[in-house]
Amino acid sequence: MTLVEVPFWFIAFFGVAFGLLFGSFLNVVIHRVPRHQNIAFPASTCPGCNTPIAGYDNIPVLSWLILRGKARCCKTTISGRYPLVELVGGLMAWAVIQQVVFELPASTPWEYALLNFALYLAVSLTLVAIAFIDVEFMIIPDSLSFGGAVLGILSFAARDMTLIESLGGAIAGFLIVWLPFDFLYRLLRGHAGMGRGDAKLLMLAGAWFGWQGAVFALMVGSVQGTLLALGLLITGTKLEIPDAVKAELAELRAEIEAAEGDEKAELEAELAKDPLAADVGDGFGAGRLAFGPFLVLGILEYMLFGQWAADQYLNVLWL
Repeated sequence: MTLVEVPFWFIAFFGVAFGLLFGSFLNVVIHRVPRHQNIAFPASTCPGCNTPIAGYDNIPVLSWLILRGKARCCKTTISGRYPLVELVGGLMAWAVIQQVVFELPASTPWEYALLNFALYLAVSLTLVAIAFIDVEFMIIPDSLSFGGAVLGILSFAARDMTLIESLGGAIAGFLIVWLPFDFLYRLLRGHAGMGRGDAKLLMLAGAWFGWQGAVFALMVGSVQGTLLALGLLITGTKLEIPDAVKAELAELRAEIEAAEGDEKAELEAELAKDPLAADVGDGFGAGRLAFGPFLVLGILEYMLFGQWAADQYLNVLWL
C-alpha cells in the first residue's frame, strides 16, 4: 500500500491522536527530567496529595477541561501548562503530517511514510520539551539534546542525507556556538558567553538538517530573541531568573551555610561557576532570558519550511 492509498482522514485522525497522547507523556518528561526523576515509574500522581491519576482523568486536554483545571481527588489546581503541552503535541503532529508526510511522493510506501512521521514527531516533541524545561529551569538536559542528535545521526538515510552530512552537521552545529561563545569568550572574559546546552542543541539541529539547519536556527533564533527582548524593554517588563532556579540557588546557599571545611569550599566553588548565581546588577542588560526556546523555534521553522523559510529570512535581511 502506498501513501496515496491511505485515506486522509485516517492519517490525520490517528496522527493528531498520537500527538496528543505523546504530548501528555511530554508533560512527564518536562516535570521529571530536570529533577533527575525516572520518567517511566511511578505512574502520574496528583501534585497535591500524590494520589495516582486514573486513566479517565488523564485524557489529553479533555480531562483538564472536564475537571475545570482541578484534581478530582483533592481539588488542587492543575497548571494550564499541561493541556497547553498536549495541544502543542497534537499541533506538531498535524504540522508533521502536512509539511513532511504529505510532501513525500504519492507512491511512497506507507511504512516509509509512517517511519518519517514517527521520526519527525519524536524530534519535534523533544524540542518542545527542551523549550519548556529551559524556560522553567534555564537548562537544556544532555539526555534530550544528545538523544535527539543520536537519533538524527542514526536516521540520516530517512532524510536523504549521508552519514557524513549528518555527522558533519552535528559537529558544525556544536562548534559555531562552543568555539566563539564558550572557548574564546571564556579566554577573554573568564566566563562563557553562552551555555554549552545551546551548543548541544545546535548539534541536534546539525545532525538532523546539516550545517545549514544549525546556522539557520542560530541566526533566526538570535533575531527572534532580540525582538522579544526589545519588546520587553519597551513595555518595561523586568527579566528575572525563574522561580525554580531561585529555589535551587537558595538550597545550594543553605547547604554552604551548613557545611564546613573542604566541603564548604567545594560548594562555594560550584556556586561560583554558576553564571545564574552571579550578581549582575540592575537594568535591562542584566536580565536573564533563556535562549534555548528561540533556537528550538528556529529549528522547527527550518524543519517545517526548510529552504522557503531560509529564503524569506534572507529577503527580510536584504530589505
